[in-house]
Amino acid sequence: MDLSKGAGEPRVFKGYMATATLHEDRVNFKRPLVARLGGNRSSTVLFGDVLKILRREPTRLVNGHIHLLTAQDDGSLRAASMSPEKTVAGNPRAIMFTWQQREGYADFLAAVEQAWQRRDPSR
Repeated sequence: MDLSKGAGEPRVFKGYMATATLHEDRVNFKRPLVARLGGNRSSTVLFGDVLKILRREPTRLVNGHIHLLTAQDDGSLRAASMSPEKTVAGNPRAIMFTWQQREGYADFLAAVEQAWQRRDPSR
């Protein structure tokens, strides 16, 4: 898959309860109103701030996710916790994908890893 086409144009990926817009230097995560009412927030993550990309592929039983780990994250995300920031669904730097969205998961993962590595080829 050639992801170099339209590198200057943002690419949009639809996940579960979030949309990720991939720019050359950042990812914007936008949450719908229903997700924000549940305590989730929209956010922007600069690739220069990303330390690691954590991922879990969606299966028929559990949703998958892609988490852009930054210094603001103090540990691994859990399925349930008292603090929404520490859960996958509540983290503003993560996006979830259902089994039906697995193609979007694979496309977003490939695009975000490529964009992140362009920022620092030593990774």
